[in-house]
Amino acid sequence: MTLEAELPEFTPEDDGADGPEDRADGPRRRRGRGRWRRSPWFAIPAGIVAGLLAIAVLTPLAVGARIWHQARQDERPRSDAIIVLGAAQYNGVPSPTLKWRLQHALDLYRDGVAPAIVTVGGKAPGDNYTEAGAGRNWLVSKGGVPASRVFEVPVGRDTLESMKAVGKEFDRHHWSSGVIVTDPWHGLRSKKMAEDSGITAAASPTRSGPSVQTRDTQFHYIVRETGGYLSYVLLGKSVQVPDETIKRIHIDPSASPSTSQAPSSSPPPPSSPSPGR
Repeated sequence: MTLEAELPEFTPEDDGADGPEDRADGPRRRRGRGRWRRSPWFAIPAGIVAGLLAIAVLTPLAVGARIWHQARQDERPRSDAIIVLGAAQYNGVPSPTLKWRLQHALDLYRDGVAPAIVTVGGKAPGDNYTEAGAGRNWLVSKGGVPASRVFEVPVGRDTLESMKAVGKEFDRHHWSSGVIVTDPWHGLRSKKMAEDSGITAAASPTRSGPSVQTRDTQFHYIVRETGGYLSYVLLGKSVQVPDETIKRIHIDPSASPSTSQAPSSSPPPPSSPSPGR
């Protein structure tokens, strides 16, 4: 005897699909998601991130290399004036850093690099003297430069403010070119600011002082100046930092630059020291 059983009829609804089209769509959607995961679109953000990281790393390195290269240059073209950037002064007496700059400017003047010297720098609240005034007095009284050949610009608590004031002084005298005297690592930034103030600038740095004492201090100042240069170029701002003479070394400011290397345990009471630039 044969038993017959009626099996239930299979319909598309039992498979959770509406029909052959839906079953065909399912695999296509899954294959589409697979292609989307493998799409090169995901490589674009990675490339952008890699590019930004490269810029973030290589840009400071490139600027640091330019600062190092500029620091090694001693540019002495015939110019209209020598510009001495300010540093701290002690009740009218130039600090060692400022004195080294003044002595270097005096040497350039005697070598005929320029017929005039411009001293730069304002004063902190409570000071009796400006950096520019202290520098001018030293050049006239100690350096023997005729008073008519030294011009003070008693303005500025940072390089940018000072350079803008120097640009106006150059316009007043119808000057166009200047040789900047400052620390070696400051040459690139100061030249850029001078040029942006309408001055055809060169840099003849000093070779004495705290900023050139050791490789560690040199590295410190290169890093600092790299940040300062990028801050100016990208944001248009200057960086104000503690004066390196006050921060690094205390020397009797009455000593001459050539003999003032020995530390002094009792420096004279300073007027509020201005930030080094």
